[in-house]
Amino acid sequence: MSKLRLSPDKWLTAGFEALVASGPTALAAEPLARTLGTTKGSFYWHFKDLPAFQDALLAAWQAKALEQVMEAVSQTGEAETRLRSFGKTVLDDPVEPKLRAWAQSDARTAAMLAEVDTERLHLLARLLTALGLGNPDFARALQATLIGLPLLDEGSDTSAFDVLVDTILALD
Repeated sequence: MSKLRLSPDKWLTAGFEALVASGPTALAAEPLARTLGTTKGSFYWHFKDLPAFQDALLAAWQAKALEQVMEAVSQTGEAETRLRSFGKTVLDDPVEPKLRAWAQSDARTAAMLAEVDTERLHLLARLLTALGLGNPDFARALQATLIGLPLLDEGSDTSAFDVLVDTILALD
């Protein structure tokens, strides 16, 4: 075992990798410590307990997701390009489908995802409005695609999202 103390970020990275590989049941001190080649003591040095670690994991993912929304808001250029780019960013995240599955049995995760979904929906509506499409159901359909597509087909590309964007834009 390593005597080197790990940073909280290293533990969180290991947590995300474990979540993607094995789901939320893999988020435990002992298996994560084995993966990192250290002891559980390092885990408890950085996190009070498992719920504190899980809270930190959720907060880190939420901060990243909300940062992506803010980046999309602040970008300049064609709204269509920004819309497609944002969809690709969301769909490329291997962690989110695992979080959505976890949210089915964990209220903290569900609440965090609801906050992210609200901000994403506002962004999608804003981008569609910039394209002259004010129907809020278009934004909801895009949101549903971003949520459901990775759950339906892990590792899928953005082609289904792009087809939906093309269809909505053709209605203009």
